[in-house]
Amino acid sequence: MVNYVWLGMMVFGILVAAAQGHIEVVTKAALDGAQVAVKTSLSLIAIITFWLGIMKLAEAAGLVRALARLVRPVTGFLFPSVPKDHPAMGAIVMNLSANILGLGNAATPMGLIAMQELQKLNKHRPDTASEAMCTFLALNTGCITIIPTTIIGIRVLYGSQDPTEIVGTTIFATLCGMTVAILVDRILRSLYRNRW
Repeated sequence: MVNYVWLGMMVFGILVAAAQGHIEVVTKAALDGAQVAVKTSLSLIAIITFWLGIMKLAEAAGLVRALARLVRPVTGFLFPSVPKDHPAMGAIVMNLSANILGLGNAATPMGLIAMQELQKLNKHRPDTASEAMCTFLALNTGCITIIPTTIIGIRVLYGSQDPTEIVGTTIFATLCGMTVAILVDRILRSLYRNRW
């Protein structure tokens, strides 16, 4: 559906530009947009690479296992069907850590690993997402962000006077999102569990 919305906006923009006799504006905007996208992407690679390197070092140093033990009461409550020492827990913790640091797409590889590990535990219904998979997806989508690294990097790149001023509002907004995600997951879990 979103693809149709984007397509509609692009076609509408092209038609309006053509109707006003300024079709060259569309080409210029496309080229300028592509140039800005490439410049921004290349600049963000440094930030994402740095934090991925830090996370890799933390994993090699055993900090991920330590963090997993530290948050075990929370992860045990959220994922009761996942054994405490299962590899899925480490991947879940790594993914949530990347989200907490605001790394966005850098969290995706650990999210995919977590889903693969959770699928190994989903032996009864391999064609249906398990409760743990649904909870992880809700958390991954609505995770709290304490340090919005990527957004701060973009704000620095474009010359913001105070690139970190968004930290407080980001924490509040993502905390609200995470709370709603967990509550809805719990409500839907109890509703669907009663139907099976």
